[in-house]
Amino acid sequence: MAITVNLDVMMAKRKMSLNELSEKVGLTLANLSILKTGKAKAIRFSTLEAICEALDCQPGDLLVYE
Repeated sequence: MAITVNLDVMMAKRKMSLNELSEKVGLTLANLSILKTGKAKAIRFSTLEAICEALDCQPGDLLVYE
C-alpha cells in the first residue's frame, strides 16, 4: 500500500503546465517535478493548500491511498 500523487492528472485536467504551476505556487520546478513523479517523501500542508488553490481542487483529487 502506498500514497500516489496524481498531480500530473490534475494539471492535465486544468491544462496547466509545470512552469505555470511553479509560478502560481512559488515552488521550484525541481520540487514540483519530485512531487509529480511520486518521489517525494512528504508534503507540507501549506504546499498542498497552495497547489489545491492553483488547480482549484481538493487534496483527495491529488492524493490517493492504494
